[in-house]
Amino acid sequence: MRLNLIGAGRLGRTLARAWRDAGHCEIGAVLCRDAAHARAAVAFIGAGQPTTTLNDLPAAELWLIATPDGAIAQVAAALAQVAGLRGDDLVFHASGALDAAVLAPLADRGAVCGSLHPALSFADPQRALAALPGTACALEGAATALPRLEALAQALGGQPFRLAPGGKAAYHAATVVASNYLVTLAALAQQLAAQAGLDTDAASAVLGPLMRQTLDNVLALGPAAALTGPIARGDAQTVARHLAAIDDPLLEAAYRTLGLATLPLAALPADQREALAGLLKTDPKP
Repeated sequence: MRLNLIGAGRLGRTLARAWRDAGHCEIGAVLCRDAAHARAAVAFIGAGQPTTTLNDLPAAELWLIATPDGAIAQVAAALAQVAGLRGDDLVFHASGALDAAVLAPLADRGAVCGSLHPALSFADPQRALAALPGTACALEGAATALPRLEALAQALGGQPFRLAPGGKAAYHAATVVASNYLVTLAALAQQLAAQAGLDTDAASAVLGPLMRQTLDNVLALGPAAALTGPIARGDAQTVARHLAAIDDPLLEAAYRTLGLATLPLAALPADQREALAGLLKTDPKP
């Protein structure tokens, strides 16, 4: 099979290289807005014809749109006018947030449409390439697209799973909470550690192992069983001391919100639960 790649940034070029290395498909055209970027992507992939024009794309069984999310609908509308696109070609994108509905003009043209999103950071293509085996890959789209997308995910060494219809936004929100907001939590914890007099290195030495151990426990035991700390114990006095010590309004608001979200995980008597909820809902300090 031949794959045309539209948008050869870090994600697009990594996936194309992985499929080429696996012998799953040959690379047709590699399209970028900038010719130099297209040539650099072809050099990384090791195959393909660089281009900046949709009309230069050859016939292919597979078409990957790996542009930024905001450009996918525009690219889909333009691609629907390209002569090389044939009915039954598989056209898919790799957005984590958008579903296959954004490819509607291509579905109207007769293409089989879907999306494939590897749950992996593509900050560095070479590192991402090495990390692809074993990566979970979210799939959704037309029923006829799903088996073909599964084969593509498996060729990457990935672990494909199908999303419920309409579930793409919730899936992506889950990955943002698990990945992006973990970074935010680390930053907030370091801010509190600094308030306690720890420099960055000392804070990392204290917090890093704790975060790793906690994540391992969550994955092994589940969130409720992994929960420890003052809310798990119903210790309102300690929570009150924390709130009194926090000197940043945004950080205090985050502590309160996270505390309220933690309460349902704690097996507490009703009176302790109510006391903690009342404390955490109290208006922040002026």
